[in-house]
Amino acid sequence: MAIAMLQQTVGGTLQLLSNSGTHCNVGNRSVRLLPKGFKLEVEFPKRAIYSSGKRKLNVIQASTSQTSVVGPLLAPSSSDTLDSHMKPNEVALILIRHGESLWNEKNLFTGCVDVPLTNKGVEEAIEAGHRISNIPVDMIYTSSLIRAQMTAMLAMTQHRRKKVPIILHNEDERARAWSKIYSEDTIEQSIPVITSWKLNERMYGELQGLNKQETADKFGHEKVHEWRRSYDIPPPNGESLEMCAQRAVAYFRDNIEPQLLSGKNILISAHGNSLRSIIMYLDKLTSQEVITLELSTGIPMLYIFKEGKFIRRGSPVAPTEAGVYAYTRRLAQYRQKLDDMLT
Repeated sequence: MAIAMLQQTVGGTLQLLSNSGTHCNVGNRSVRLLPKGFKLEVEFPKRAIYSSGKRKLNVIQASTSQTSVVGPLLAPSSSDTLDSHMKPNEVALILIRHGESLWNEKNLFTGCVDVPLTNKGVEEAIEAGHRISNIPVDMIYTSSLIRAQMTAMLAMTQHRRKKVPIILHNEDERARAWSKIYSEDTIEQSIPVITSWKLNERMYGELQGLNKQETADKFGHEKVHEWRRSYDIPPPNGESLEMCAQRAVAYFRDNIEPQLLSGKNILISAHGNSLRSIIMYLDKLTSQEVITLELSTGIPMLYIFKEGKFIRRGSPVAPTEAGVYAYTRRLAQYRQKLDDMLT
């Protein structure tokens, strides 16, 4: 079976030089970027490849203008703060599949059963946080399940901006009143976290709680593979991937995409199948392509949303890895301002 995967190993360093431009060391190559504008296409020693069967798309490429790509969000303000309320012309979208759960470890069908992370899952979430620690995050969306929420919260403990993620409770008037924050300064240093069951994992019906290997032995490997990997065939009394995609993509379009359009940088912490559904929408995959897409636990994926288009940028490797921040100058400048303000 063809497996779609995302891999990235990037080499190089990036240095911002005040008004004189940007200096970029890539392997043994040195590039000087002048302030008035540039177009940069960098080929790294190892390149980020997205593949699905025979299809391969090259995604390590930077093409930008120093005057137009840097959004107003990062322009110096009178108070010299990192954040601004002006709308940028591009924003970041980060997707993270939750870390390993206790039922992942036991090889059980989990679906919508609400189980927490293992110690390994906690470590994966923290590592994901390291990888995105220099990427701006203004809002967080998670499923209603604890493993996705734990992953988002643990990841944000590693972010260099040090804002506090706070789950919003809008279930009723009392929930809103009791969770109200009365300090404007505290609100400014917080990140709203919105939860929705529509981002939940696919509901596996009568398979939930069963051991995957024992279920395959009982019903046959072909039948279980059909339940797990087909697009439109659900397990007994459960959801197909198509049914999961209908709710997850509708929620993304109705709730998350408008926030991106308004200039918000978004993190989504969710599940294998709900994220596959969203990636299907972002990358315009077919139903056959999406069923081959595999997402690793705890590995963030970065998209740039610009001019109404989603551009896949791969997975940030580490906070010290400059490659991902060379994709757009706005990310590079955000990282530089973190260095200036927080070190």
